[in-house]
Amino acid sequence: MSSKTPLVIEVVSDIVCPWCFVGLRRLERAIDLVRDERPDFQYELRWRPFFLNPDTPIEGEPYLPFLVRKFGGRARVEEIWQRIRDVGATLGIDYRFEKIEVRANTLMAHRLIHWAQQQGDASRLVEGLFKAQFEYGENVSDRLVLAKVATACGYDPVEVLGYLDSDEDVALIQQMEHESRSWGVNSVPTFVFARKSGIQGAEEPSVLADGIKQALASLGG
Repeated sequence: MSSKTPLVIEVVSDIVCPWCFVGLRRLERAIDLVRDERPDFQYELRWRPFFLNPDTPIEGEPYLPFLVRKFGGRARVEEIWQRIRDVGATLGIDYRFEKIEVRANTLMAHRLIHWAQQQGDASRLVEGLFKAQFEYGENVSDRLVLAKVATACGYDPVEVLGYLDSDEDVALIQQMEHESRSWGVNSVPTFVFARKSGIQGAEEPSVLADGIKQALASLGG
């Protein structure tokens, strides 16, 4: 693999997964670690859909009651939230779980990310969606929220809404999600390097950096 050939890093994730936001920040730090050793390191980041809660109604449902049922009580939910808040604080993420009212269906958000990726790197949009969900408590299944985030990232709101109001790529996103699961992905985030190796979980930057370097070595880079 030539040092000038970008390593394709695919991130299987879901916008409503708090650990996926952690994974994004840790991947950024991992890339910096790799570049400390290999200043010529080039990569292409691609986001792949995953439905953390595939049974979420299309209109969403109340967020906290769902978590209380899932984890067996409010105290346990608060425990989990605090753990994630503590990790997020070390990465500049200000989790505000108490603001979230809707357990969102993320099909439209994944479609929007896919649409943006046809035009280039969608990482800024992905970060904006994570912030909308976890720092501002916005409903990321709402087309107007999605359009607002996309507009802030420089995309044309008319184009965004026109796309979201269609059924374009619905079947494709569902197919891509099924394909990721067929690779053995059953939790997110999962990082896939050149379709040859991967790391499951929001691991520390050093672990992700080692995974990247091992992928490069296996490709002859």
